[in-house]
Amino acid sequence: MPEMSFASPERVGDVAVVIRVGGLSAAETLGRVRRLADAVRAAAIPGVTDVVASPGRLTVAYGPVLVADPAALGAAVAAAGAAAEPGARGEALEHEIPVAYDGPDLEEVCAVKGISRERLVAAHTEPEYLVEAIGFLPGFGYLAGLPANLATPRRATPRRLVPAGSVGIGGGQTGAYSFASPGGWNLVGRTDARLFDASRPRPALFSVGDRMRFVAADMPPVAAAEPLPKGADCAAAITVIQPGLFTTIQDLGRPGHRAAGVPLSGAADPVSLRLANLLVGNAEDAAAIECTLLGPTLRFEREAVVALVGAVFPGFPTGVVTRVAAGTELTFGHVTAGCRGYLAVAGGIDVPAVLGSRSTLVVAGFGGFAGRPLRAGDRLAVGATLRVAAGLQSRQRLDLPQSKPNTLRIIPGELAEAFGDEAWGRTFRTSSRSDRMGVRLEGEPLVGAMAFVGMASVAVFPGSVQVPPDGQPIVLLADAQTIGGYPVLGQVIAADLPLAAQLRPGDEVRFEPVTLAEARAALEHQEAAIAAVREALR
Repeated sequence: MPEMSFASPERVGDVAVVIRVGGLSAAETLGRVRRLADAVRAAAIPGVTDVVASPGRLTVAYGPVLVADPAALGAAVAAAGAAAEPGARGEALEHEIPVAYDGPDLEEVCAVKGISRERLVAAHTEPEYLVEAIGFLPGFGYLAGLPANLATPRRATPRRLVPAGSVGIGGGQTGAYSFASPGGWNLVGRTDARLFDASRPRPALFSVGDRMRFVAADMPPVAAAEPLPKGADCAAAITVIQPGLFTTIQDLGRPGHRAAGVPLSGAADPVSLRLANLLVGNAEDAAAIECTLLGPTLRFEREAVVALVGAVFPGFPTGVVTRVAAGTELTFGHVTAGCRGYLAVAGGIDVPAVLGSRSTLVVAGFGGFAGRPLRAGDRLAVGATLRVAAGLQSRQRLDLPQSKPNTLRIIPGELAEAFGDEAWGRTFRTSSRSDRMGVRLEGEPLVGAMAFVGMASVAVFPGSVQVPPDGQPIVLLADAQTIGGYPVLGQVIAADLPLAAQLRPGDEVRFEPVTLAEARAALEHQEAAIAAVREALR
C-alpha cells in the first residue's frame, strides 16, 4: 500500500494542475507535500515547468503549448507521488537567522502588546519556525509558529519601501524581507542573512519544509545604500538617450524557479516578442527591448536590423524589418494603440543570463541590464547576427478570435461560484496603477471577496485573476508573485495573455468563462498563426 494517497488532480486554467495532500498535523502534511514535490521533480515529466509546494497542496505548472492533455499529465503526477518510496524526503535544513531587534515599529508593538522589549525578543526567538511556502518575493519564507501573543495587525498604511533584511510581524505571521519592497508588516528588527542570491547553486536560503530560529544578535548600523550600478561598459551597439516610461530588457522568462519564489518574468506579451525576433532572424526567445506607453530615444552606434511588434508608436513602423544606419537616433513617442512594444535587434540584446534568462526582474534587482529599467546613458551590446529575414511588408500583429472586443476569456477557478454570475460580462476599466505585476481593474466591485479574508496562500500564475477585499480584480502578469492570499476568480487562458498585457489605462475589458477545450483550441489557433509567419519568413 503506498504511503501517500490524495484526491484526483485539479486543473488551474490551462497552466497547472493541483494535488491536495492531507495529514494528521500541519508538519506532517507539509512533509508529504515536500516528498511529493521531490518525486514529481525526479520523474522529469515532459512539459512540466515548475513544481510549487504550499500548505496542503502541490501545484505543478506546465507549458500550455507542450501539454495537449492536462488530464494525462495530472495522472502522471499522481503516479509519480504514489510510486515514491515511503519515508523518502529531500534534504530539509535547519537555519539560524541573526536579528538585531531595533526595528522602527518595535516600541509600538511592545506598547500594543503590553510587554517589554526583552519579553518580545524572548518570545520571538523561542520557537522553531516551519517554512510553509516560498513566495511574495524571491526567497521570502512564509513561517509557521509565531506565538499567539505576538500576533499584531498589519499597519493601516503600508510603507512604500521596506528595506531588504527587515524582520516583521503581520497578523499571525512573521518573516524577513529578502528584497526591498512595499510592505505593511510591523518591523521589529533586521538581519544581514542573504535570503536569496541568484549566483548560488541553491539561490533561496529556505526551502519548503525547512526549519529555522531567529537569534538575537548585535549588528552594525545599516550603511547608506549604494547607487544602482550603471552596468558594464561595452562596445555599444545602442546608446539610450532617453529611456521612456518603463523600458526593460526581456526574453521569454525563467521557468523552473517558482519553488524559490522567482516569478516567470520575461515579456508581458510573449507573442509580440516572438514575432519581433522572427522578423529579424533571431531565435524566438532572444532578448529584446520592451517599451511601455512612452517609448525611448535610442542612438544606434553601428548599423543594425530591427523590428517593432506589439503596441503602435508614432515614431516607428510596427511589424516590418528596418535597416538602421550607424548614427541614427530613433524616437518612439507615446503609444497610439496597445501598451507594450517589443523592439528586436538582429543578434539579440547581449546581457548576462541570470538563472537561465536575460529578462529583467526589477523587484529583485537582477537580470536584464543591471537588474533595472533602462536609463539615459546606458550602452547596450548586441550579439552576433544569425540571419536576417526578408520581413513581411505589413503590420504583423496577430488578431486572435474574440467573441467580444476587449474580452479576456477565463477558465473559472474553484472559488468562482462565490462571485456569482455577476463576474461575467461586467465591464471594468484598466487602472493607471497597473504594471508588469498585474493589470488592476476598476468598476462595480465583485462581492464575495470578503468571505475569503485570511485564506491560505496558494500558487498563482500570469493570468490568475485575483479579487482583493475591495472587489476590484487584478489580472496578474509576468512579474507577479508566485504565491498569493487573495481569492482567484479564474485563469486567463494562455492565448489571451498577450491581450491582457496590451491593455492600457482607461481601456474597457470584460471576462468571459470558457472551457479547457476552448482554451486549447484558441492556443492551437495562435500557434498555427505564428507557425505561418515563421514559414513565410524562411
